[in-house]
Amino acid sequence: MQWETVIGLEVHTQLTTRSKIFSGASTAFGAEPNSQACQVDIALPGVLPVLNKGAVERAIKFGLAIGAKLNRVNVFARKNYFYPDLPKGYQISQFELPIVEGGSIDIQVPSEQAGQAETKTVRLTRAHLEEDAGKSLHEDFHGMTGIDLNRAGTPLLEIVSEPDMRSAKEAVAYARALHTLVTWIGTCDGNMQEGSFRVDANVSVRPKGQQEFGTRREIKNLNSFRFLEQAIDYEVRWQIEQIEDGHKIVQATVLFDPDTGETRMMRTKEDAHDYRYFPDPDLLPVKLEEDWIEQVRAAMPELPAAMRARFQRDYGLSAYDAAGLTSQRELAVFFTDTLALAGEANAKLVANWLQGELSASLNRDEKGIGAAPIGPAQLAGLVRRIADGTLSNKLAKQVFEVMWTEGGEPDAIIEAKGLKQMSDSGAIEKIIDEVLAGNPKSVEEFRAGKEKAFNALVGQVMKATKGKANPAQVNELLKTKLAG
Repeated sequence: MQWETVIGLEVHTQLTTRSKIFSGASTAFGAEPNSQACQVDIALPGVLPVLNKGAVERAIKFGLAIGAKLNRVNVFARKNYFYPDLPKGYQISQFELPIVEGGSIDIQVPSEQAGQAETKTVRLTRAHLEEDAGKSLHEDFHGMTGIDLNRAGTPLLEIVSEPDMRSAKEAVAYARALHTLVTWIGTCDGNMQEGSFRVDANVSVRPKGQQEFGTRREIKNLNSFRFLEQAIDYEVRWQIEQIEDGHKIVQATVLFDPDTGETRMMRTKEDAHDYRYFPDPDLLPVKLEEDWIEQVRAAMPELPAAMRARFQRDYGLSAYDAAGLTSQRELAVFFTDTLALAGEANAKLVANWLQGELSASLNRDEKGIGAAPIGPAQLAGLVRRIADGTLSNKLAKQVFEVMWTEGGEPDAIIEAKGLKQMSDSGAIEKIIDEVLAGNPKSVEEFRAGKEKAFNALVGQVMKATKGKANPAQVNELLKTKLAG
């Protein structure tokens, strides 16, 4: 039997406010346990929550970015459950009237053709504001559990997708696109290691062609895209094996263990009615005035999708290149800053160097684009020298490496290291004559129809010029000589 995977994601994004959603306590990461938990966060009797305006503004910004409906009146509810890191015995969240409803995100799914991608639209169900819980600490207490309430009350926007994804790769593409968007518009810093962007995956399988969904299991708190893919792939295999062996899937919450690559059940899954939601009597409904929404809209940056379309339209870049350049805002800004100095005619060359040599160097040295030792002005200078024939790609890589490790400007490095490309036809022709005279066997093989012999002769010419000859000129002149 052929099976189809059905995936929906719930993503908790920590908002970039400096204080918590209902108190003035700090949201800074890494403080001593319980040093950033005030009376409201630890639920002392008689305290009242006060809504953080900045959290609401960030939710509005996200709703605008995905083309969603913004509920002009939205309501906070109490979600009742008992857990040691939840001091009140309930979590303040939004249920029936969330701030954001609907919307969609376009994702780029790698196609079977290398370097190509297909566009798919993933619909969103809702995004709602809520407070985070505290954290249970098990490692240092030898049979006991410590409770750190620093995180309690941290503002979250929980973003819920429709079950529109059909593979782990699609789920990762959506999670990456969402991560790009929330960091791009500044609503979340996206730091997965610190828990700012946490993914829960609802996964089920069904026979191919069946309309009814299978029973889903929710994989909680995945904090890397790699683990998200591994967890879904394992869960899909496990569910199919269970069904084919005659067992039923029970709705449950599971955890992924990166060490074993397996999921394991935590508990059977609760439904909404189990939480006994009701409107929070301490918080008035939130009303979004049109003027406020328009102020937020006016401050929005150009969004990734619009920028991708502009890069393709104005600079002639492929969809693949445009998607890569807009995968993070800092990279897109680096590209546009470099292009402004290198000239729009060199857009493809700039894109190639940014996504090739520069990205490879950043990955190798584990740096972000903001920490790159080469800035837009230096890269633009390098690109101009490639474009005007001063440098071949091979020589340009040597200049780039010097700039990366030692600093300096391209022109100064070219001069100091003697790396200027040889483009004098007379000088190249003279070297070709010497190579042909010294390699009669290769000449004979080429004329006998062996193409590899031509490459060997080109290699000899490049070796004689220490890699400085213009490769295009070498090829053209060599062909002319051999045809004579």
